[in-house]
Amino acid sequence: MAFTTAELSLVEQRVSNDGSNVGLAYLLWFFLWFVSGHRFYLGRPGSAFLQILSYFIVIGFVWVLIDAFLIPGMVLEKNDAIRRQVMGELVGRMG
Repeated sequence: MAFTTAELSLVEQRVSNDGSNVGLAYLLWFFLWFVSGHRFYLGRPGSAFLQILSYFIVIGFVWVLIDAFLIPGMVLEKNDAIRRQVMGELVGRMG
């Protein structure tokens, strides 16, 4: 099913309003790394708790550094999920 320009605009507006921001995710990563603030912000509480627990066995510190490279992909993934949800809602209204 093809969406109109207005519907696609609505989808992108919702992603813009409800989605995550890479800059904010990096700020949370930098300042709140010890409580995995960036992972909570990106809707990943399970891995955030695992990361916090892993700090006690040193692996968590490496994980935090790896997250510096993973944050853009996590933001894209979360925003795409919002986009799919909104498009699904639009299809539901049409059908």
